[in-house]
Amino acid sequence: MIGCDLGSNTLRIVQIECQSKTRIQAFERIVRTAKDLHVTGKISETSKQNIFNALFEASQIFDFKNERCFCVTTEAMRVASNSKEILQKIEATFGLKFEIISGEKEAYLTSLAIENALSREGYNHQTYALFDLGGGSTELTFCKNGTKKSQSFPFGIINVAERYTEDRELHVTHIVNSIDTFVNQQDPIPSTFLQLVTTAGTPTTVAAFLKGLDYAHYDANVVNGTVLHVKQFEEAYERLSAMNEEDAERYTGTNRRDLVVVGILIVKAIMQKLGFESCIVIDDGLREGVALEQCYNLNKS
Repeated sequence: MIGCDLGSNTLRIVQIECQSKTRIQAFERIVRTAKDLHVTGKISETSKQNIFNALFEASQIFDFKNERCFCVTTEAMRVASNSKEILQKIEATFGLKFEIISGEKEAYLTSLAIENALSREGYNHQTYALFDLGGGSTELTFCKNGTKKSQSFPFGIINVAERYTEDRELHVTHIVNSIDTFVNQQDPIPSTFLQLVTTAGTPTTVAAFLKGLDYAHYDANVVNGTVLHVKQFEEAYERLSAMNEEDAERYTGTNRRDLVVVGILIVKAIMQKLGFESCIVIDDGLREGVALEQCYNLNKS
């Protein structure tokens, strides 16, 4: 089963063996779907070309024509005025039909992947607080004994990094306050939900960086299940901010240092808001959830 996630920053694709729920192969490329979107209201020509280049590369790896393949796309395509024409061209070129899903569906599918990963890594997979910090949106899920409540918020590392180049910590604090109403509706969070889980590029990049892995040698197996304290995010922020561009890019990937640094500020603000000093980092995310949902549907039929 193949699951594709065209996000606001990254195209991520995975093939999963349904019986064992394990990855056969995985692929990801930074495509910056949401670059300049808040200014123009459109997916740019550069971003569009990045997406097509990445899909062409992926088509050499995955058998899209003969394998079951399910594709979703998220916040950037939800808001872009030209998303329909781009997705139609993708379908005509690659035969891949991308569905624009809601933030709530995105949170649900991501939670399927997180629960599978938590179980695999030896953690409680029935009770957790989760945040998925994307390029254009952030999803929060609170799960207690398998009962979930989720909400999506329209802020992510790309739209925050592009909008605010000065006084970022102040702006991030203000932006993260937008989760207050949803958070305040929950039972006392750390004591009720026991563990905080996070997924997406910023926490996984920080976990890899602190383990000495550079971007070219990123290994999801090394990152999955890593527990990071808020002070370790602060350490990564200081070290990455102090590096010259070339050294930083070795760890964050090309043109990603700024996004990761902004992402760390958002991660710290959310952790503080939720009352956790540490979090479990999981690489599995929306693409795995897309594939797993279809695996579960196959089992039911």
